[in-house]
Amino acid sequence: MTQTLTLLGLESSCDDTAAAIVRQKTDARAEILSSVVFGQTALHSAFGGVVPEIAARAHAEKLDSCVRDALTNAQLTLDDLDAIAVTAGPGLIGGVMSGVMCAKGIAAAKGLPLVGVNHLAGHALTPRLTDNIAYPYLMLLVSGGHCQYLIVRGPEAFSRLGGTIDDAPGEAFDKTARLLGLPQPGGPSVQAEAEHGDPKRFRFPRPLLDRPDCNLSFSGLKTALMRMRDQIVAEKGGLTRQDRADLCAGFQDAIVDTLVKKTRRALDLYLAENPSAPTLAVAGGVAANTAIRGELMTLCAELETDFMAPPLALCTDNAAMIAYAGLERFRNGARDGMDLIARPRWPLDQTSPALIGSGKKGAKA
Repeated sequence: MTQTLTLLGLESSCDDTAAAIVRQKTDARAEILSSVVFGQTALHSAFGGVVPEIAARAHAEKLDSCVRDALTNAQLTLDDLDAIAVTAGPGLIGGVMSGVMCAKGIAAAKGLPLVGVNHLAGHALTPRLTDNIAYPYLMLLVSGGHCQYLIVRGPEAFSRLGGTIDDAPGEAFDKTARLLGLPQPGGPSVQAEAEHGDPKRFRFPRPLLDRPDCNLSFSGLKTALMRMRDQIVAEKGGLTRQDRADLCAGFQDAIVDTLVKKTRRALDLYLAENPSAPTLAVAGGVAANTAIRGELMTLCAELETDFMAPPLALCTDNAAMIAYAGLERFRNGARDGMDLIARPRWPLDQTSPALIGSGKKGAKA
């Protein structure tokens, strides 16, 4: 029997306040009816990064506007919805709480089912939203706060092959931008500078490539760049524009090289289990980096593996991915009550041991 579901999704885990409406018929590709995102870049620009208290307050102020605009753009009302999906973690706790409380209010007022969604599952299931690809597929989730390799077996079934033991690539890009006086967010700024630089002038380390696993580390890479910057400043009294471009090019080249080599190892593990019609998907904000996409596409062509990357607008945080992830959970019978909690940490793979450096409070992802 064909069933059409329409879900409103809310996202507020970091510095983007978002609402979206997604509709899907059984066994058909989902349709994004509307997607609204209010960014907070201007609010945090003076601080060199996201300030959690400012972000939480902005979410509380903007969530109702996002919902209203999403409904208006989709030409729907709350009465047309089948359920509410909301990011319940992981993320900055104040922002996650804002979204969860807003979703609870709407669900209670309209008598709608509530579905809590893991933010990382939203990213991991984006290829299903955009291309309806079949399970299982290999996902490189690479964003500002997370980086991990996952075999996605179902909407709530994820096997982690490896991940970062410290900084995620997005964090490293942001910190590098601050070190070089570039605007935030750091990823686009560093990429723009790198396009004018020589990646061979400065040779930065490729962390953990001497280990046979799929784990990654980017904290030391940022430290190496800082030391090289300080050395140039000490020798020349400052950085020229070309120095900065070359530093960015060398840094980005190290990130790309590390990700490609570790992805090859993850693909070897995945292909041993899934040799037929294999797919590598990449999602998360850093997936918008064209150098990373290009090298991963080349790797997949070499290994006869399909490559899939969402449109750039669906790489960064958005609510369409949350609505869709909630829709898949909803079809599987998942429902959450008014006791749904906001979670700052929420690993997708509940069985794998925590990665090194996950902290006393447990694994973040």
